[in-house]
Amino acid sequence: MNFKVYILAISTIIVGLVELIVGGILPVMADDLHITIGTAGQLITIYALVYAIAGPVLLSLTAKIERKKLYLITLFIFFIGNIITYFSPNFTFIMIARVITATSAALVIVLSLTITSKIVEPEHRAKALGIIYMGISSSLVLGVPLGIVLTNALGWRSVFLGIATLTIGSLILIYIFLEKIPPENTQPLSVQFKALANKKIAGAHLATLFMLAGHYTIYAYFTPFLETTLHLNQYWVSICYFLFGLAAVGGGALGGGLADRIGSQKSILLIIGAFAIVLLILPYSTFSFPVFLVLMMIWGALSWSINPAQQDYIIRSDPDTSDIHQSFNNSALQIGIALGSGIGGLVMEYTGSVTRTTTVGSIVVVIAFICAVVSLKIPAQWQHSESINRIR
Repeated sequence: MNFKVYILAISTIIVGLVELIVGGILPVMADDLHITIGTAGQLITIYALVYAIAGPVLLSLTAKIERKKLYLITLFIFFIGNIITYFSPNFTFIMIARVITATSAALVIVLSLTITSKIVEPEHRAKALGIIYMGISSSLVLGVPLGIVLTNALGWRSVFLGIATLTIGSLILIYIFLEKIPPENTQPLSVQFKALANKKIAGAHLATLFMLAGHYTIYAYFTPFLETTLHLNQYWVSICYFLFGLAAVGGGALGGGLADRIGSQKSILLIIGAFAIVLLILPYSTFSFPVFLVLMMIWGALSWSINPAQQDYIIRSDPDTSDIHQSFNNSALQIGIALGSGIGGLVMEYTGSVTRTTTVGSIVVVIAFICAVVSLKIPAQWQHSESINRIR
């Protein structure tokens, strides 16, 4: 595997930490800033919304800039955003900093994906993308416990100073090891958004969105699930989060390897189908803690294994607009996270049962499976056009 892929993966880990790391330290931040926890929670909401929109838009607006130069500039802006957070005197400044970090992180992630797809051989592309997603997933699932540990030891501001310091290291690695990558001819933004009219790829985006929505319907409320069904204390809850995180990190590489072996299309259906089944039977495994741990780690691995296959599938389905669709797919992931958290909250509010979130989450994943099936049945537009040209 091209070692540059691992350097890009390191960058995705660093920028990915900022998104959900706030979730574990909201009470501390709220108390220090003299605001309610609900108000502090807006830091997560605004980040997700800005992130989802910024990726596709910025990828288009910066299309004519050499890729390495753009990567370095974006990482530096991300560094500035974290420094602003560290020195912020009030909530308003932190909110501004969150917009800056969300915008820059979105572009770093999509650049990492698009650059990776260009610097590796096609037969290894899914596996390479799996490594990038392993970086993304590891930052998302391990960020919360890491943030809690640092906050308890050094205060919540140390979290963002630490991320800023790591960003400097990433800047140095990218500057030294990544070669210049010329920009490609890119269509105007208005034309690129019309690419969503491609029903085949739109179905793939919806599959990503609903799978992550189903996942976060339960994962966003995993702590009360563990406390209610298994009566675990905080120590064992932390152990579960750690094991889940390890499984999720490995899931990215697992999905990429699977796609390389059996193909992206079969992998997508296999992963989504298995994911729906695991969520459905999860509450029934709580009779035995060891059995639950095994099923939980399968859930964790499957939760992020879909992404490499999806990215490879998107590239193969429409190479001409693959860059913008990779960004759209990453945005769909973010929207899915927000949607799933909202659905889970509604389920708990109206049923009063955290275990019902698994059933609802499984149903949402079934919707993802249907979207994937519909997408796979639609012929690729570019292949159809090539066939017509050959006939002519």
